[in-house]
Amino acid sequence: MPTLPWVTPHPASPDTTHAFVMASRFEVRSLKDVPRFLLKSLSAWGQVRKAPGALGASLEARPLRRVFCTLSAWESRDALYAYARTEPHKSVMTGLRETMRDATFTFWEVPVDGLPVDWGDARRRLEAQARTRDGVPDGRGTAH
Repeated sequence: MPTLPWVTPHPASPDTTHAFVMASRFEVRSLKDVPRFLLKSLSAWGQVRKAPGALGASLEARPLRRVFCTLSAWESRDALYAYARTEPHKSVMTGLRETMRDATFTFWEVPVDGLPVDWGDARRRLEAQARTRDGVPDGRGTAH
């Protein structure tokens, strides 16, 4: 499945200068888990398109590698967390935990006029976050 392109569910309000961005990378345990994860992630994708405070989102699926990535921008951290606590996202994530081999999340802020966020930047941030989490040195002799 190709990358679902960046969608802008809601324009930023005039007083919103920065967006709160989240990128995630999920790897499922086996190829047999891929169809279930894909179907569930598409229901969460539909939800984000209606979520209050959602400024943009994209989804990247690499099913043969068992990897799914999300990239989203929000008016605030609170808007993102409200989405995560709301159905169907809440049940989707709880129900898929046993299928996960690995999950990485990273968060940052960008000026609203910097949207949409670049997938290349998101991937670099996810890789850096995974290295930090795993305690892998950054090449300078220190952990991130």
